[in-house]
Amino acid sequence: MIPIVSATLFLPLLGAALLAAWRGAPPRAAHALGIAFSGLALLGAAWLWARGASGEGFSQVEEVAWIPSLGVAYRVGVDGISLPLVLMTAVLFFVSLVFSAGIRERARSYVALFLLLETASLGVFVALDAVLFYVFFEVTLVGMYFIISGWGYEDRQRAALMFFLYTLLGSLPLLLAILGLYLGSEPNTFDMRELIANPPLTGLAATLALLAMLVTFFVKTPVFPLHTWLPAAHVEAPTAGSVILAGVLLKLGTYGLVRFALQMTPDAFRDLAPYVAALAAFSALYGAFVALGQSDLKRLVAYTSVNHMGYVVLGVAVAAAATGARAVALDGAVLQMVSHGVVTGALFLLVGMLQDRAHTREMGAFGGLLGVVPGLGWAFVLAAFASLGLPGLAHFPAEFQIFLGTLRVYPPAVVAVLGIAVTAGLYLRAIQVAFLGEPRGERRKLRDLGARETLAVVPLLALTVLIGVVPSLVLGVIHATTEALLP
Repeated sequence: MIPIVSATLFLPLLGAALLAAWRGAPPRAAHALGIAFSGLALLGAAWLWARGASGEGFSQVEEVAWIPSLGVAYRVGVDGISLPLVLMTAVLFFVSLVFSAGIRERARSYVALFLLLETASLGVFVALDAVLFYVFFEVTLVGMYFIISGWGYEDRQRAALMFFLYTLLGSLPLLLAILGLYLGSEPNTFDMRELIANPPLTGLAATLALLAMLVTFFVKTPVFPLHTWLPAAHVEAPTAGSVILAGVLLKLGTYGLVRFALQMTPDAFRDLAPYVAALAAFSALYGAFVALGQSDLKRLVAYTSVNHMGYVVLGVAVAAAATGARAVALDGAVLQMVSHGVVTGALFLLVGMLQDRAHTREMGAFGGLLGVVPGLGWAFVLAAFASLGLPGLAHFPAEFQIFLGTLRVYPPAVVAVLGIAVTAGLYLRAIQVAFLGEPRGERRKLRDLGARETLAVVPLLALTVLIGVVPSLVLGVIHATTEALLP
């Protein structure tokens, strides 16, 4: 049998290794190789999706001994929670590399770093060994640090350093929690399947491990007040870097929250769930209101990520409560991870296209763009409507389930729904200022979407509509696992 999980995981790394060895690779060849290997990984992810995930536990498991004396092994597999995220990750990396094909400066290094980052990101979602998970979790920092610092904008060095230090120091508590889980298990193991099936810690030890996990995953998500690295990293990152940062790397935090905190310390999480829900609701509102005050389109989209990821954390907190609404909220949280990746990825691509043309992201510098660049303009309108939660688009079914579960379990926390109204206001204002009215000066001469840009953004917009109209395509896979996980 073909080890399809491992093949999907390491194909991008193989492409990165080939580029590292091919020192004289011209830019066009480097981009072609990167797109080819990322495309193969996307085909592998589609194959995984076609094979599906079992309702209970993990499927398509592959396992090889790594450090037998410590019980560490190369263990990978998928379930209904990780499988949609694997496919989303493969899609976002593929369209990001397609979009980036015009980059000529140190193209070989740029593409190799993206392929390395793709393997590390996929590894987090498929890892079934806690040490392996941590290794992949940390390697993502390396790839994104060099992408921001090497190809970002004016203040890229400071933003890259802030990103690296925040997330590196923030991940150390997770290492301590993993060691605690290992020492508490009997026999000692790093096998995540065993740690989930038989949570090894109780009482104070479980609470301390949970708090360590929350610090790590709140930094990564990010949740207020551990979010301050995010705006600078987004604003200074190259466009494709922002797509991956928002679309994929933020999900490592919420995925870890589900896989570790919810599944390995369930009793401790249940006790702290009301406080986590309150913080998540505040973070969602904070992100929406701060985004409302932004005039820079990229910074605006960055702060809406704080808002939407707050909803995801709220859904996970509701799932931690011992009630009948748990599966509904967790279904919504996982679907929101996928929808946020698709919608926000499209928004960052479109803002990057505007910046490439006009050399500014200030809304006030535009005007009348729907008449000047109708393809780009209407694409932005569609993605913006999806981000504000319009029915029929990707965010609506996810947020509806999160708020339905929240209303049943923590009614006061449903105040976070006000964030949708604020998000609607800020995006409608952005559309009015930048895309309606009369174009200003040189803005009349901007070119519309090119073939490469269309190929990058249209798949994300198509998925935005597909998930909104037929959410059962994704929810069916998710619910088969959450129903078994949260009876």
